[in-house]
Amino acid sequence: MSGKSQRPLFLDLKRIHLPVMAVLSLGHRLTGVLMFLAIPFSAYLFSLSLSGSAGYAAVRSLFQQGGVRVLLILLLWALAHHFFAGIRFLLIDIDIGVDLQRGRRTAWAAIAGGVLALFTGVLWVL
Repeated sequence: MSGKSQRPLFLDLKRIHLPVMAVLSLGHRLTGVLMFLAIPFSAYLFSLSLSGSAGYAAVRSLFQQGGVRVLLILLLWALAHHFFAGIRFLLIDIDIGVDLQRGRRTAWAAIAGGVLALFTGVLWVL
């Protein structure tokens, strides 16, 4: 092996620009992990709320706190983003939206659906 290697010496992450389909795919994976990690907490709160009136009051007062409301909005966005991206991926599995232009449009539509759910959640909390 002679000559200089064509490999880069360093990786500048600020210069990497992912296509919108890759951003959507990464978001789909991250929201799936986020929702999976929220399952034990959701199950605990659900169990506590069904334990009696005191447990229900405790969960209700917990949901009145600002930080918990922000987490609920984040989970609502995660659910919407994961749902719309999942529908897009299911359509791709049956060869709908496979070409580049339609793929970009459906990726932007899925991201827009998640952002719309985010704004809806913010308005719901206020």
